[in-house]
Amino acid sequence: MARYNPKEAEPKWRAAWTAVDAFRAGAPKPGQPKYYVLEMFPYPSGKLHMGHVRNYALGDVVARFKRARGFNVLHPMGWDAFGLPAENAAMERGVDPRAWTYENIDAMRTALKELGLAIDWSREFATCDVAYYGKQQAWFVDLWHRGLIYRKEGVVNWDPVDMTVLANEQVIDGRGWRSGAEVEKRKLNQWFMRITNYADDLLEGLKTLDRWPDKVRLMQENWIGRSKGLRLKFAFTGAAPDGFAEGVEVYTTRPDTLYGASFLAVAADHPLAVLVARSDARAAKFVADCKRGAVSEAAIEQAEKRGYDTGLTVQHPFLPDQTLPVWIANFVLMDYGAGAIFGCPAHDQRDLDFARRYGLPVIPVVLPPGGDSAKFSVRDEAYVGPGRIYNSDFLDGLEIEPAKAAAIARVEAAGQGEGATVYRLRDWGIARQRGWGCPVPIIHCPGCGPVAVPKADLPVALPEDLDFSRPGNALARHPTWKHAACPTCGGAAERETDTLDTFVDSSWYFARFADPTAEEPINKAAADYWLPVDQYIGGVEHAVLHLLYARFVTRALKDAGALSVAEPFAGLFTQGMVTHETYRRQNGDWVEPMDVEIEVQGATRRAMMIGTREPVVIGDSEKMSKSKRNTVAPAEIFEAYGVDAARFFVLSDSPPDRDVQWTTGGVQGAWRRVNRLWDEFDSQPAAISTASGDDPSAVALTRATHRLVKAVTGAIEGFRFNTGVARFDEFLSLLRSLPAEGASPALLRARLAALSALARLIAPYAPHLAEACWERIGGEGMVVQAPWPEYDPALAAEDEIVLPVQINGRRRAEVRAAPGANEADVEKIALADAAVQRHLEGLNVRKVIVVKDRIINIVVG
Repeated sequence: MARYNPKEAEPKWRAAWTAVDAFRAGAPKPGQPKYYVLEMFPYPSGKLHMGHVRNYALGDVVARFKRARGFNVLHPMGWDAFGLPAENAAMERGVDPRAWTYENIDAMRTALKELGLAIDWSREFATCDVAYYGKQQAWFVDLWHRGLIYRKEGVVNWDPVDMTVLANEQVIDGRGWRSGAEVEKRKLNQWFMRITNYADDLLEGLKTLDRWPDKVRLMQENWIGRSKGLRLKFAFTGAAPDGFAEGVEVYTTRPDTLYGASFLAVAADHPLAVLVARSDARAAKFVADCKRGAVSEAAIEQAEKRGYDTGLTVQHPFLPDQTLPVWIANFVLMDYGAGAIFGCPAHDQRDLDFARRYGLPVIPVVLPPGGDSAKFSVRDEAYVGPGRIYNSDFLDGLEIEPAKAAAIARVEAAGQGEGATVYRLRDWGIARQRGWGCPVPIIHCPGCGPVAVPKADLPVALPEDLDFSRPGNALARHPTWKHAACPTCGGAAERETDTLDTFVDSSWYFARFADPTAEEPINKAAADYWLPVDQYIGGVEHAVLHLLYARFVTRALKDAGALSVAEPFAGLFTQGMVTHETYRRQNGDWVEPMDVEIEVQGATRRAMMIGTREPVVIGDSEKMSKSKRNTVAPAEIFEAYGVDAARFFVLSDSPPDRDVQWTTGGVQGAWRRVNRLWDEFDSQPAAISTASGDDPSAVALTRATHRLVKAVTGAIEGFRFNTGVARFDEFLSLLRSLPAEGASPALLRARLAALSALARLIAPYAPHLAEACWERIGGEGMVVQAPWPEYDPALAAEDEIVLPVQINGRRRAEVRAAPGANEADVEKIALADAAVQRHLEGLNVRKVIVVKDRIINIVVG
């Protein structure tokens, strides 16, 4: 038989698909359903990695499957092309970021095309194309006029390495999401989008996203952070500081614990802390130290709780004879609630840590169920569970929720505050102090203030001669670009030199794909047809970045009349990472897998440098990364085994939502699968006798073929691609047991029908191989144009099903039974099984519980 040659087959079939424009999305047709599948578009780094291979292979399976099922499929590709990597390359290498970016796009486009992806390349664009970001500026102006974009001075997250502002969501454990540098707090005039206007709608919308992972919906729900509580003012004892005649406002979600309050704390950037620091050098130093410390909630949670006693005191709202000291604390955030808290150490761990450090009272006021009020106390761990209120006067005996309501009612009656709902979510800071980005289309006039650039004057294009030779904003340094006339009065003015956060660029690209050449930013008719995206695929790391921003911008554009949908992505799938073992030399240097040789002796694995045989330390399997040099170049895999072997591996080794560990053995196994498949097709004779006659083997193969179609269809629809590959392997074993050589005409015909179905079933997984197989058996046209095989439910019904047998809750055996068999028959089969009988020796069977078609439980004594 001829050996399958991917180096010949794969380019051949890619050229054939291109020749017929096989993947161009069609115009709407009456009665034809549409399907929009999209992977999160890549940053053009210039190199394809195995994470790309897996991500785009997943989407490709869906796109090819839906196209074969008769859907009008849109599967586009673009490039998230602005951002710091291009600027860093410009500084480090003295290159133009524009040229560097487009060269990388060319390289990655070529690599992605080698993957054989069913992409409509006619819709390709990059966010750094002026034709794209100019349209973005147009809708920015619309939202500006609608009041959804504004500028104000505020405390922002400043990355001292990337020298730019970061949104709260881009601060990970107190560090910049790209640079890893410790983030500082600064006051700057910044541009914001009013995402908080949509907080409730974004929360409620999550309830409709039933095809999103629960973990992503929960992450967004927690990030938006809606909470109901109480705003109240604590009056100062004695003379109030300037500006605080009415006291200090506090927001709390636990008004039921007010009787347990032992201190008040304000954030380091709270106006009261700023006021105290003006006349107190030690307070000023503490405030400065706080600004250099952690900025994220996660980092603050782990950091040592520190404070500064201002010497001020406030009146307890319920206890006339009790005062509370006012502290500045490093664990209080200005951007949540009112930037001030009352501390109840017994029932909040941060408050408790703080109180223990500074010797403040710890007063329990929530008694756990069954607890003794005379004995209950709090030591090193705050009690945050359910219970009844005690030590709290009029709240005593109430459960927590009724106590909250009673406390709020008492405060409101006294005119000291009111019930309120607040959100953790803050408006999105969208400006970045970078040159390689979409210019903010605003002109600053000394007389008129900020003025939007008229749409007739858009796009505001980046200059060609930006200087990226040193850090900072190259656009602000340009000698002439920023000078402009005010659109309102005609006077001398200056353009805004900040550019937009790259997450703005990716917040609407899916809508532009509906018609990327439209005169308006969004062709509403095209968007009405294609949106929402039916299946979106990407990393869970974007749960509260890109995904939240895209949901917000879609709503804003809907309200502006540009879109009809509120939710951009009907279905979301978050794929696992591709991992690889890490290797280190004795001196600690990381080593690339290609330089390591592995020896296996029994259960022991040893690693050594190829050539020198220097021992190498085998580390954990981690996400492929340049820093740990545990990457595998896809080009090397394609060269050695072909594209389809790589696709098979990333689609078969584990469920797609879990990490997949890359191993040489794994891809070699996928390569063997490719050849086993090809051998079955290559062994099928071209001519088959039409002679009649029955053959039980033919009947069995026909039934197995229908079961295969049903199983693979369900696997793809359920995103269980790996189980589909497992069924291919099972089916191959059956085919090999029924070889073409010497087969009856009936079996040869059944084999041909089976291979016809098999070629179409493997097409989403290994499309080049599928085309070669389809051609080999004389299939009409190309397999990419063939319909998905259908199955007969009667023929696809399983002859037998496997039922696990548990004895006293422990799995001990498996038995086979006909689907739907009655309980008595299944019980007899189980008790007659040899393995079951061995485990029942010397035991009395008390009860047998049969869960129909699922499991058998035997209870023994």
